[in-house]
Amino acid sequence: MKRMNMQNIYRIFPLIFLLLTSCRGDEPVPVPREITISSGFYLLNEGNKGNNMATLDYFDYTNNTYYLNIYAERNPTVVKELGDVGNDLQIYGNRLYAVINCSNFIEVTDLKTTKHIGMIQIPSCRYIVFHKNKAYVSSYASIDGSDLYARQGYVAQIDTASLQVEKRVAVGSQPEEMVIIGDKLYVANSMCVSTGEMDHTVSVIDLNTFTEIKKIDVAVNLHRMKADRYGYIYVSSRGDYYDGKSDLYMINSRTDEVEGPLSIPVNNMCISGDSLYILAKEFNYITGYAESVYGIIDTRTHKILTRNFISDGTDTRIDMPYGIAVNPISKEIFVTDAKDFITPGKVYCFSPDGKKKWEEITGEIPSNIAFVLETQTTDN
Repeated sequence: MKRMNMQNIYRIFPLIFLLLTSCRGDEPVPVPREITISSGFYLLNEGNKGNNMATLDYFDYTNNTYYLNIYAERNPTVVKELGDVGNDLQIYGNRLYAVINCSNFIEVTDLKTTKHIGMIQIPSCRYIVFHKNKAYVSSYASIDGSDLYARQGYVAQIDTASLQVEKRVAVGSQPEEMVIIGDKLYVANSMCVSTGEMDHTVSVIDLNTFTEIKKIDVAVNLHRMKADRYGYIYVSSRGDYYDGKSDLYMINSRTDEVEGPLSIPVNNMCISGDSLYILAKEFNYITGYAESVYGIIDTRTHKILTRNFISDGTDTRIDMPYGIAVNPISKEIFVTDAKDFITPGKVYCFSPDGKKKWEEITGEIPSNIAFVLETQTTDN
């Protein structure tokens, strides 16, 4: 059946709007006010900076329906809704955590209802990971929160039951993504905005003492970080946007030694099974050329299998590849398109062999996807 475009649907009650929705069918389907969230995914839209336009969408696998801006509908009393610039989205236990960078907080909602539970204040927060009922959040700010773009950022430890910040530890400049292996937290450091100096290290934090025990010299302006099942950490370098190109490096967590580069640009990436999926549109200010990559690396051999996993030519329709995720069960590949960063984007669903299955209009700058599975744990 043909997939419908988004259309505005309004409730008859004054000044109350329903979600925008689309589904496979011939007519728009009215959105129930209390949909059951059991099998699908949330998608966080960053929204244009300074406009408080971060939004949360939801795709329901049970009825093949995509709901726009579900957070606002579920939380009509929350002032300014989700906030300014959604930077990360993760699920832990029965809660959904949305990191809202420029609003300086993490929004915590119930996974099944999307209703507000609490808010964790972290200035200039970036990314979040979890371990043993603790959350760890990277922040660009100084450890006392006085400088939002400090020479030295920090990582905060948060108790997931009370949602209270317990400890902070200083790391490198503008810490970005993190991974946890065993009792060690690895943090990608990027650059110092105030000086323009680019960091080139990964901070290693001992979670038992919550202290930085070493820095690993990798490459300039680090950003993305993912860990495979074999003990390797993949960390991307943005390069310097001029002579230094974006590339991908590996850290052997058993020795903390660096391997690479793998000679592939990276803007975003995710791991599913033994495959590392990579998105890139690397722009060079000197040449004016932007290279698009939809790559897969075999994490067993560390070999690049392809630089374009989209097999049906649909990649030519994607203006700005931005977010990537793989359904852990169906292995469907999802790519988000940020378009021009000021108008609604799109999310594309591809089969495991790279053929487009469907596409949907999203909010502005769609970035992060978090899958809701029926087997999801209920621990906090």
